[in-house]
Amino acid sequence: MKIVVDADACPKAVLQLCRQIGSNYAIPVWTVASFNHNIISDYHVIVGSASQEADIKIINLTEPGDIVITQDWGLASMVLGRAAYCLSPVGKEYQPARIEFLLEERELKAKFRRGGGRTKGPGKRTLEDDRRFAAVLEGIIIRTINR
Repeated sequence: MKIVVDADACPKAVLQLCRQIGSNYAIPVWTVASFNHNIISDYHVIVGSASQEADIKIINLTEPGDIVITQDWGLASMVLGRAAYCLSPVGKEYQPARIEFLLEERELKAKFRRGGGRTKGPGKRTLEDDRRFAAVLEGIIIRTINR
């Protein structure tokens, strides 16, 4: 098992929590980001800045039972298809039963924006987001270890 972080848009607090929790359970933490980011990690993969390049690398690294951290619903869908776990930076675990709904919502929002509409971005990160993320990540690890 490994933790794979989509580090292009990952909050620093989440990356720190991944490293800390991974260390507590002796789980390696891999980070994947374009060369535009300065990330120090034992297992860091640098990709180009082309569209979807990081996502493709993450999918290629992901094995059944791994945990992937991303806020990209499309990537989350592919990760779940690889029998891996997937978690958002705010601590929401993506579920196979709900991912289709999220992808439909993403398409509707994109269509709205293409038509000139504006959608709201994510809210400011809170300490509660950090606590939730850490609890859910640790819960997934414990669930997996106890299988």
